Amino acid sequence: MTEAKSAQKDAYSLLLEAIDLGEFKPGDRLVESDLAERFGVSRTPIREALQRLETQQLLTRDGRSLIVASLDHNQLAELYVVRAELEGLAARLAAKHATEEEVRVLRDMVEEDRALVDDPEALARANRRFHRQLHLASHNRFLVQQLNLVHQSMALMATTSLAVEGRSETALAEHDAIVSAIEAHDEEAAQAALKDHISKAFVTRLKLDAAGAEG
Repeated sequence: MTEAKSAQKDAYSLLLEAIDLGEFKPGDRLVESDLAERFGVSRTPIREALQRLETQQLLTRDGRSLIVASLDHNQLAELYVVRAELEGLAARLAAKHATEEEVRVLRDMVEEDRALVDDPEALARANRRFHRQLHLASHNRFLVQQLNLVHQSMALMATTSLAVEGRSETALAEHDAIVSAIEAHDEEAAQAALKDHISKAFVTRLKLDAAGAEG
């Protein structure tokens, strides 16, 4: 029983990570037998993991097949509204509760990520790491849980907004402003800087999607 639960957890985590990293993109069909072979587990934990991901709306039905879900315009807008509010709260709480060591880690991430401005995919991974670290610095487990769900849904975007010309540099400048506010223990400034960061990311995302529609 324990092994079965472990296998189910591993299969779910592996699938979730693959979606998060863009190895499976919106519209991709997921086949039990192929996934079992890819991840080296039996089909039962794969099937249970697929059902769990479908329940979380990360997968959807296309006839009898399961495919990676995609976000329409309204879903995207709703997601960014929730993300801005929750992440803004996380930044506010981080300004109040983060330890010196946690703030140093955030500062180091900003500095290290400057070397990735010409690699959007690598910077996107670093961006996710930065935001997760900021969530943890809020010291509120319930908020972290909700943000994990939000960021799972963010994985349903086929491309990163950081691929837009000039966005990498401005996003890092926004991260710098967020960390500066947290360093100063300025709760209002941290919240405002984070919400501004999400707003600008949303604008970039809308432009990116509009360009894709024109193409």
